[in-house]
Amino acid sequence: MKNKFIYTLLSLFCASYLFAQKTDPVLFTVENNPVHVSEFKYIYSKTNGDKADFSKKSLEEYLDLYTKFKLKVQKGKDLKLDTLDSYKKELEGYRQQLAGSYLIDKEVTDKLVEEAYQRTKKDVSISHIFFSCEKDAPSRDTLAVYSRAMDAKRRLDSGTISFEDLAKEVSDDKSAKENGGLLGYLTAMLPNGFYSLENGIYALGKGQVSAPIRTDLGYHLIKINDIRDARGEVEIAHILVRKNELQSYELGKLKIDSLYGLLQNGSNFEELAKMFSEDKATSSKGGYVGVFGINRYEKPFEDAAFALTKDGEYSKPFKSTAGWHILKRISKKDIPNFDIAKRRLKPLVLKDGRHELSKKALIAKIKKENNFEVYPNVVSDFAKTLNSEEFLSHKWKSPEARNNKVAFKLADKSYTVADVADYMEKSGRRRLSMNKEIPMEEATNSLFNEMIDETCVKYEEGMLEKRYPEFKSLMREYEEGILLFEATKNIVWDKASADTVGLQQYYDAHKNAYKWDDRAVVKQYTIKDASKVRVKEVQDFVKKNDSEKVLERFNEKDKETLLAVQDKTFEKGRNKVVDATTWKEGEMSQIETDPRGRSVVFYVVEKILPSSLKSLNEARGYVVADYQDFLEKKWVEELQSKYKVKVNKDVLESLIKK
Repeated sequence: MKNKFIYTLLSLFCASYLFAQKTDPVLFTVENNPVHVSEFKYIYSKTNGDKADFSKKSLEEYLDLYTKFKLKVQKGKDLKLDTLDSYKKELEGYRQQLAGSYLIDKEVTDKLVEEAYQRTKKDVSISHIFFSCEKDAPSRDTLAVYSRAMDAKRRLDSGTISFEDLAKEVSDDKSAKENGGLLGYLTAMLPNGFYSLENGIYALGKGQVSAPIRTDLGYHLIKINDIRDARGEVEIAHILVRKNELQSYELGKLKIDSLYGLLQNGSNFEELAKMFSEDKATSSKGGYVGVFGINRYEKPFEDAAFALTKDGEYSKPFKSTAGWHILKRISKKDIPNFDIAKRRLKPLVLKDGRHELSKKALIAKIKKENNFEVYPNVVSDFAKTLNSEEFLSHKWKSPEARNNKVAFKLADKSYTVADVADYMEKSGRRRLSMNKEIPMEEATNSLFNEMIDETCVKYEEGMLEKRYPEFKSLMREYEEGILLFEATKNIVWDKASADTVGLQQYYDAHKNAYKWDDRAVVKQYTIKDASKVRVKEVQDFVKKNDSEKVLERFNEKDKETLLAVQDKTFEKGRNKVVDATTWKEGEMSQIETDPRGRSVVFYVVEKILPSSLKSLNEARGYVVADYQDFLEKKWVEELQSKYKVKVNKDVLESLIKK
């Protein structure tokens, strides 16, 4: 039996190992440390973005870079840089930053954005029966309104009355008397406070009626009349002939028909709109209305706009409550792809009440999956020992006598009343913000529930690597990135800066790579207020006198300095005004005026310096950078000879997209 059990375990292990090898094979190893295909594809795609074409050339080039990266990381591990306190502290800091938003983004925000996007693809026509009830109404009043809604639902289910007739009879929406509760087509996202209604709308099928749905305004029974593909948005211009006291629909019809005839005979829509449209807000713009979606304008106008099938097409004349219209379609904007749409939807989701509701649902899920237990009575007993005035001040401290009664458990870990008290002490800002009249038990219970919520989220954040492969990959990037930085700093960068002998030797061997191009030594003359000095007069004087005499001539004592002179040296190609000269001693450049036109600059060439070698000090920045590259190449060669890298050619071939 024992041997049979061991054999079964080995079989399961082998099957599991073979399945893992098949689904995520090893691409290469460094010192027998495997790099799987999933890791390589993740970092290759992330680094190359749109250029990640999985061509043979691209994959081989990146594989070469990534193996070198892994060699350096291996060296960092061998140096035990990952055991240093500074490394651990830095990595933990990064993890806290990432985890703080990652969980909520993945489990709440991203899912809500995806949900909203999928819902925007459909327009849903609904009717409702409304029962008014204030958001914070007493439970007795809320129950009474809910009972009315349930009575109405039972009457509908019995089949004795139609939805429309019942809406006219009992709905608190006054418009139901006329329209039978019809609200028309809606699309996500509904306004804040109506997420529950939106959920109901998109959960039901055509013809179905909901149970009572609570919103901030009350209870709703909703009926789905129709579901269609979302209309999106359309960009429109129009010509309007108004109906008013002086002009009947019939007279307006004659006018609009004549304008339609002109359009059919080739007249320009925008010109006709400017001359004849009676919509003062749009006529001067050629009738331009703008971009709009559903429910912006009344139904005839909306239907006519979305009925146009191509840009430039115009409608036949039609009637609205305003008068007669002809519409022209400028463009049609369909539902964008998700990557574009989420940029608009995410800020809306974050501001909407649905976000907080989903966070609460996430916390409830964490509790359910991790054996959450709570003992509120022990916290209530603790609250009775507190002085309200002292507790709600900055002076209050957690009692020194530790109360070790269990307040709640999560994932088999117990949190005591003493832990709760410590949390409350740290929450000084929250305590100070509480109303002084609040009952002690209510104040402590509020803080207790906040602690539970935070503990649940932090627990789940601690499981991110296990539950989210992408987060695990992200943390691996940070771990190895910090190791790479530290190893390269120790072996390459610090050495390049501190090794004066090696730097000098490198410079001596490569000094011909560090040359000055031809340089011009110039006098730069700046006239600070060109309106007070004649520029031509200064230039003429400069041609015959040295700079000291020029300054004496144009700068009066005890007055604002109008003329400044500076010695400068420009390498060829570094100053467009100097470059425009013929680079001869004594030559004067053209003037250069500053963007505000208040000062002008010109240059006089003093001397031309021919091309020459730079000294080490003059070229230090370039030499240090090149020396670092030299040391790094040498380092990689040493690593390649020291560590064994084995690439699985068959696996690499399988990644290539031809």
